[in-house]
Amino acid sequence: MSTDQIARTFVEYYEERGHRRITGSTLLPPPGDPVLFTTSGMHPLTPYLEGRPHPLGRRLVNLQRCLRTTDLDEVGDRTHLTVFEMLGTWSLGDYEGPSSLEWGYGLLTEGFGVDPALLHVTVFGGDDRTGPDTASLELWQGHGVPVELTVEDNWWSNGPTGPCGPDSEIFLWTGDTPPRSTPTGDDRWVEVWNHVMMRHRRLADGSLVPLPQRNVDTGLGLERLASLLQGRTSVFECDVFDPWRRLVPVLWPLDEPSLRLVYDHLRSAVVVIGDGTLPAPTGRGYVLRRLIRRVLTVLRRDDPSRGLGDLPDELVPHTLDHFRQETDPDTVRRVLLEEEHRFDRLLERGRRVLARPRFRGPLGEEDFRYLHDTHGLPRDLVLSLRPQ
Repeated sequence: MSTDQIARTFVEYYEERGHRRITGSTLLPPPGDPVLFTTSGMHPLTPYLEGRPHPLGRRLVNLQRCLRTTDLDEVGDRTHLTVFEMLGTWSLGDYEGPSSLEWGYGLLTEGFGVDPALLHVTVFGGDDRTGPDTASLELWQGHGVPVELTVEDNWWSNGPTGPCGPDSEIFLWTGDTPPRSTPTGDDRWVEVWNHVMMRHRRLADGSLVPLPQRNVDTGLGLERLASLLQGRTSVFECDVFDPWRRLVPVLWPLDEPSLRLVYDHLRSAVVVIGDGTLPAPTGRGYVLRRLIRRVLTVLRRDDPSRGLGDLPDELVPHTLDHFRQETDPDTVRRVLLEEEHRFDRLLERGRRVLARPRFRGPLGEEDFRYLHDTHGLPRDLVLSLRPQ
């Protein structure tokens, strides 16, 4: 199944079970939201999870593009992306966790053809405030799926305060041997789907109070699911990256981790620009600036002549089309090239500053702070110009 077919199958499966499809928002949260970017499918739904009636009802399904800056340093492994799409379902005070898990198991095993013997799940084992999630445990035991009980790994929260609750995570075995160990004991178990029983609100003092309604919130990364169902070893090998893998290595011969970073960061930059963000020294614009400059640092590590002007024409419109964005591809390319020119000027200034006698020896934390605060030279750029 292609990624598009997987998304369509998911949505239609839940529509048949009374869920209404909602339109995913952009990467930009509404005004006043302290978060820079939309990080999950539930983020735009927070008011409804806390009790406000949703105009489309109590059962919802959607496909939401997300950006997580917390995963920037993870990019290059086989499962993490900066910008990705998340499939999600919600029960807003309607059905409970076992119904959600039952449907999830059915979709994975019957709809997507996953061998049940390759599944493992984790369930909240309880702590001194909340008892174990026995309903989820009994559901999985009834299907013969092995269960690992954890505490912190199976308690979901959206931050230090706000909605939270126990969750049950579904893992798929990706090893070339029969399944072994547990999800916390072997990283060949890859998480594909999280079902959160969102029943509580955590207050500033750490205490828990019941939400006005008992919700279920589920989410799974589309690209990760696609790579697993397509039998690929990483998210960068699923079909949405086909044109990137076909065109970029020929243009820029790089090792695999570097290629993955280039694919991810350039693709993410296109989507961020497509949602109306421009490079800037702070906030969302700084995230975009960092993505572009990390790409340029990698590209020029072995060949200073490499530049974004050589980026194949096909990749920008392909990415915009996939994420259903209407921004003109020429506008995106112009923003990328303008930021590259700014980066070139920063490099020239950085080389002049680092040539001063003060910086000829090993650099300490005070040096890095001075270079950043006075000259606008971030640590990763300093290290690329003058490795310690």
